[in-house]
Amino acid sequence: MKKRANRRSEADEALCCCEYINRQGERSHVAACCCDCEDLDEACDRWMKLEPQTQDSLDRLSAVISDRVRVPWPWGGARRLELSIIPPLILLPVLLRLAALHFLLGLAVLTALPVLVLWYYYVTHRKKGRTLFFLSLALFSLAYMYFLFVSEVLPRGDVTTTQLAVVTAGVALTVVAMLHTKREPGAVRRASPVHSTVTYGAPRYNMDPAFQGGGAGGRQEVLVGEEEKAQQKEEESVRKNWCPTCRLARPPRAGHCQICGVCVQRLDHHCVWINSCVGQGNHRSFLLTLLLFLLTSLYGIGLVLRSVCPRQNRLVALFYCPGVYSQYSDALCFTCAWYCSMVTAGLLHLLLVQVVNVSYNVTEREARIAVREKTSVDTAVYSRGFRDNWAEFMTMGDRLNAPLPAPDLV
Repeated sequence: MKKRANRRSEADEALCCCEYINRQGERSHVAACCCDCEDLDEACDRWMKLEPQTQDSLDRLSAVISDRVRVPWPWGGARRLELSIIPPLILLPVLLRLAALHFLLGLAVLTALPVLVLWYYYVTHRKKGRTLFFLSLALFSLAYMYFLFVSEVLPRGDVTTTQLAVVTAGVALTVVAMLHTKREPGAVRRASPVHSTVTYGAPRYNMDPAFQGGGAGGRQEVLVGEEEKAQQKEEESVRKNWCPTCRLARPPRAGHCQICGVCVQRLDHHCVWINSCVGQGNHRSFLLTLLLFLLTSLYGIGLVLRSVCPRQNRLVALFYCPGVYSQYSDALCFTCAWYCSMVTAGLLHLLLVQVVNVSYNVTEREARIAVREKTSVDTAVYSRGFRDNWAEFMTMGDRLNAPLPAPDLV
């Protein structure tokens, strides 16, 4: 009891910028990140003895490392640093600079990089876990490409002030649109907690035994009215759209995201590049982010290729630029232009798929369900024509559904 009281009193005291409360509820310091680590000692001991690591040992070691990697923070003590943010900050500059050393190294790195990203996406998507790796890679790629543009291309004198202002404005608008996209995807909310009510009374007339047969053993059929049919259809819709995790009845076209753990109105998909769902509330800003990035990237790639290979056509220079590896600065700019081209091609494909889906008023989630069930996408369910579909898409964010009342379950 005294130890618990001491722990509570320590936790209640103000923390300095380098202190924090660890998993055991004890006060700790960032400088003591390697002290009293039995899990790390056990893992190292197994490694020294050439013994296989158990899954339980690896899980405990991962939990200890994620708890102890902290950043000093002046308000409320040291903050935990998400480990998935770190790899892109280290790997991207190292790999791009390594690829600029030789043509074959560039070919190997630019081939392996998307393979590694897709492999990590498959691993995280399979576990349905949230990660900041892709968001960190997206933001750092944008920032690092802009940094290289200013530090390597701008000093050459081939870029005017107006062109630099256009690239800067494009990068800034892309970041602002991405942050706006992350704000609210349109989560389904409930006004009151779910509760069950039971109504006592006479049975329905079509279920009453008095109506099921006459006195002479005959049988009398009862026709169900239109109101009864509508009520049965509504009850069936509630059962079909009921989410057992969120404990609410979803509106039409809403879906539950297992990664975010919420139901989203008109759920399209979960985008790992923004670490959020794309739904009714942010679908427009998501397409705007893609469009701004593609325009900025294509414009920047054109400026870089014109500076590195001034005698070649910009499209030809991307595939044939003689002597580009004779100087390291030119090779680095050329490698970054290829990296941006690969990212641009992937996002262009995503934008085209989104444009087609919006034109037919179909979400990505509905298309994936149709593929999984080996059926064709029924575009006639919600489609009202090309013009009306886009009009609905452009205005759907302004009419998000109000919080849903809790249904009465009998």
